[in-house]
Amino acid sequence: MSNPSKGALAGLRIIDFSRVLGGPYATQMLADHGADVIKVEPPSGDETREWGPPFEEAEPTGKKRSSYYLAINRNKRGFALDLSKPEGREVAFRLLEDADVMVENFKPGTLEKWGMGYEDVLKEKFPKLIHSRISGFGDNGPLANFPGYDAVAQAMTGLISVNGQESSGPVRIGVPVVDLASGLNAVIGIMMAVFERQSSGRGQFVETTLYDTGVSLMHPHSINWLMSGKEPQLTGNAHTNVAPYDLFETAKGSMFLGIGNDRQFAKAANVFGRPELATDPRFTTNSLRLKNREALTKELHDILKSHEAAEVCHELLLAGVPAGPAHTVGEVLSHPQTLARDMVLEEDGYKGVGTPVKFSRTPGGFHSKPPTYGGDSAEVLQGLGYSEAEIAALIQAGIVPIALKEDAS
Repeated sequence: MSNPSKGALAGLRIIDFSRVLGGPYATQMLADHGADVIKVEPPSGDETREWGPPFEEAEPTGKKRSSYYLAINRNKRGFALDLSKPEGREVAFRLLEDADVMVENFKPGTLEKWGMGYEDVLKEKFPKLIHSRISGFGDNGPLANFPGYDAVAQAMTGLISVNGQESSGPVRIGVPVVDLASGLNAVIGIMMAVFERQSSGRGQFVETTLYDTGVSLMHPHSINWLMSGKEPQLTGNAHTNVAPYDLFETAKGSMFLGIGNDRQFAKAANVFGRPELATDPRFTTNSLRLKNREALTKELHDILKSHEAAEVCHELLLAGVPAGPAHTVGEVLSHPQTLARDMVLEEDGYKGVGTPVKFSRTPGGFHSKPPTYGGDSAEVLQGLGYSEAEIAALIQAGIVPIALKEDAS
């Protein structure tokens, strides 16, 4: 839902050179909350435009816009620029003159090759600029400068090793959790740097890598290994440190029961009509429930065979016990709670997922559809002081393309 508020970040200008997911997800969150984000695409365009179907109807340029691209690029202005050419880099410098933040996810070393490195050039040329880079592994260590994608990072940081069960073996997590979390880490880093700049008056380089993010997400498995030296085993939906914390089948649908303390376990036992379970010497503490997990799981499976997931979860929630039915994506996006929290956006022909961060005075929200390829290039150039003749020359030379060459025929 659109909102008259300009957002908490109104006045913050961000030049976004990032593509794919981590960077665009970060800049969309900033744009949702009022930042002026100029999305700068290379001549080939952001590759996620092709990550479909489904696709929206093609743009006037002939360029596609997949659901994937549309989901993470709203509230931005669209600009296209060929940074591989000196003239393109001159335009980039003009873009950065009054920018607060630059976000990019080029392979480390690329900007340096183009004469746009932070330490060598940007730091001196734009002392207040905050340069946020998202990369696979960063520029130091044995994996420095290698490319990284979410699933590869999931594998290399151990996330896959703890997801799945004995029969399946390690399984990739079904959402790009490393990319998304890297984007969120980038937002946190950017806002920390913006806050620090208020006192120092200086920008700085802020680095986020998929590898570091993946390692940071391995709680509690990492600390368990550091303390015990034991590798975690695949436990399916069950928790390594807490019980009962698992997915259970009911007479109608599946449900997740997440019990974090003895008091919640006693309340659940009452809801199930089996209060004696809470005083059973096998189950009185979490450590005992973990030790006797197999017996406890059998008891709960037998109990829940006579319940329906939605109904028993509602009873458990009323009693203060965390539990929920296992919903499909469609059930989630049509659920009254999802709609009440404005987590589905449908406006001006746009459909997407709402922003999860809510403000009381300066709420974020929908302002504009995801940009077309280079759709705002002329307007942005005018704002930078370029004349009409200069704009036409940049477009004609392909420095600021308004359509891909294969689309121009």
